[in-house]
Amino acid sequence: MTNNEIIKKLRVALDLKEADIIEIFKLADYQIKKTELSGIFRKREHKNFKECSDLLLNHFLNGYIIYKRGPKPAE
Repeated sequence: MTNNEIIKKLRVALDLKEADIIEIFKLADYQIKKTELSGIFRKREHKNFKECSDLLLNHFLNGYIIYKRGPKPAE
């Protein structure tokens, strides 16, 4: 399973909209453009397809943790 397939399945399973996903990336201190995001969700054969790197998926997962739990408390 590719990173693109993982992020697509998470989007559907968690019922996330485009605005939610952009917010999740912002929480992980990563700015993603709408065009970059739509490229991730395109089919591999499409000319605007964008490969989802391990780092990009990592930003999404870290941002989602903050999105659901809130920021890590200061020690």
